[in-house]
Amino acid sequence: MPKIIEITSLDAPELAVYTRLTEAQLRNRLEPEKGIFIAESPKVIRLALDCGYQPLSLLTERKHINGQAEEIIRRLGDISGDAIPVYTADDGILEALTGYALYRGVLCAMRRPILKTAEEVCKGASRVAVLENIADATNVGAIIRSAAALNMDAVLVTPSCCDPLCRRAVRVSMGTVFQIPWTYIGSDREEWERSGAELLRGLGFKTAAMALDDNSVGIDDPSLAAEPRLAIILGSEGDGLAKKTIADCDYTVKIPMSHGVDSLNVAAASAVAFWELRRRG
Repeated sequence: MPKIIEITSLDAPELAVYTRLTEAQLRNRLEPEKGIFIAESPKVIRLALDCGYQPLSLLTERKHINGQAEEIIRRLGDISGDAIPVYTADDGILEALTGYALYRGVLCAMRRPILKTAEEVCKGASRVAVLENIADATNVGAIIRSAAALNMDAVLVTPSCCDPLCRRAVRVSMGTVFQIPWTYIGSDREEWERSGAELLRGLGFKTAAMALDDNSVGIDDPSLAAEPRLAIILGSEGDGLAKKTIADCDYTVKIPMSHGVDSLNVAAASAVAFWELRRRG
């Protein structure tokens, strides 16, 4: 059974991962094997445990110890006896945490996994989503959730994209970031900008840039569905895909609009694209 440790202040040093460390500090680029992310809410934490992620500590309201955190605490004990601490306090203390109302009083610090290579993630995949420079964590989480739900085989993110394991992205994805294979493509921003489409072709994919362009084909074009392996590339919220990315892709694809609407939010567009271009049969 894990140790239950009472805390009286959020200034306690052992709570730094929950209260004071930035996303960049948690990620620990210099020593990625020591990186940490925070899973929020019982459902998301259970999914992470189901997918084999390593828990480091738990923070929960006292009232949840014998409630919605009970099963999680039991599972932590099954994993490592009393080695994983469970910190607890009254809600009057924890409600000072940012986002307290959203994660229902249960947080878990977890070890970041060592990511697989793009080659490993894409082995056997017929449909992959590629996120180019999407900075908004809400959009990243929503796109990953749609990719998992709508039959994408994997997600690739460019080096300048928001971290899929940042707290907000994990929460918005509802834990699907643990279920669908994902990794980075390109060793750095410059490599992606220089030869992103070629990297995808080297993995065996035809490339489809989601963009409004004079040369765009409709998303229902039968040649897209006929492609045995297709990478669907989505761009940033403001500028969309880079011009070079569009020029280098095999297809430029648009979603037809009505009522004078010029475009969809990238998360909404991704769901339409994934459904229409999903692998079939």
